[in-house]
Amino acid sequence: MSYAPKRYFEDFEVGARYPTRTRLITDADHDAFCRLVGYEVPLFLDDGHARSRGLPGRICPSHLVMSFSTAMTGDLLENCVIALVGVDEARFLKHVRPGDTLRTEVEIVSKRSTSKPDRGLIVMRDHVYNQHGEEVFRNDKSVLVRRGA
Repeated sequence: MSYAPKRYFEDFEVGARYPTRTRLITDADHDAFCRLVGYEVPLFLDDGHARSRGLPGRICPSHLVMSFSTAMTGDLLENCVIALVGVDEARFLKHVRPGDTLRTEVEIVSKRSTSKPDRGLIVMRDHVYNQHGEEVFRNDKSVLVRRGA
């Protein structure tokens, strides 16, 4: 559980950006994720193989990056999320490697009321950056969220 302030539909402003925490991707994280999902891709597991393909070493699977980012954005939504409705425009912009530190900045792209008065739909764009400030991943999420009491 995070210590993020409680936010609801009306608290998110279109155009605003909300920072999240940072997360170091350790070798143990990387290896555990690959084992969990059953990845046996040499680019993810073998530094020598990755170097033979022109990379500086093994890279993280795209879904590891996406999963860590989702956990970071979850901190903003923990009190109000009803459902993730969709993920669009996902772009993996740069390689991420074990040892990188990621942070996610959430941009509110749009929001609208729904037919139910206790909720609304927000489209948020996750901008994921590495420790050098380079954007490595971006996607848009449509999220159904509660309104405040």
